[in-house]
Amino acid sequence: MPRFYARRRLSVAAAAAALISSVGLFNAPTASAALPTPVSAATARTYLASLTVAPEDRTGYDRDLFPHWITQSGACNTREVVLKRDGTDVQQDSSCAATSGSWYSVYDGATWTAASDLDIDHLVPLAEAWDSGADSWTTSRRQSFANDLTRPQLIAVTDNVNQAKGDQDPATWMPSRTAYRCTYVRAWVQVKYYYGLSVDSAEKSALTNYLASC
Repeated sequence: MPRFYARRRLSVAAAAAALISSVGLFNAPTASAALPTPVSAATARTYLASLTVAPEDRTGYDRDLFPHWITQSGACNTREVVLKRDGTDVQQDSSCAATSGSWYSVYDGATWTAASDLDIDHLVPLAEAWDSGADSWTTSRRQSFANDLTRPQLIAVTDNVNQAKGDQDPATWMPSRTAYRCTYVRAWVQVKYYYGLSVDSAEKSALTNYLASC
């Protein structure tokens, strides 16, 4: 059973009313994030073997060096496109903001019905990319990385889970749902391989171990 959350304190009466009104939500189909399918574990292992192993260097990093949430079409920016893609029955207003829908966070198994409870995670964080080669990129390439809808790089997840992840790599952070970890590391390696990014030794060791059980 997916977990549903509300981020406000309710009186007993209000809580009872909320429970009654939410029965339909528990019977509704579970939303499922639609991250582009990553490469197979075998391909990811091959990719990983070819990645350069190097220490990370945070010197000069600034999130603003990665222009993100750019306009994709009409009034819709990257965040709104991912929210629409990853949710179920998502309705948007004239400015493309999601006004209703349901989102399942594959990292922690929570289901949300308010877009404000979701962050769009850069699966390979922007700071991690900077540390492993993006510091030498053009602004245009960093923008492409930060808004990549083609590779398995952007996904709607529970906001505080994304914030707890921060800029950590798989050596220090993995989704709490073990069922998603294989997908996560396959996606991580694919993104790093596509963009020619390096890995540090602890990161490579962790990725190798996780991929071995995929």
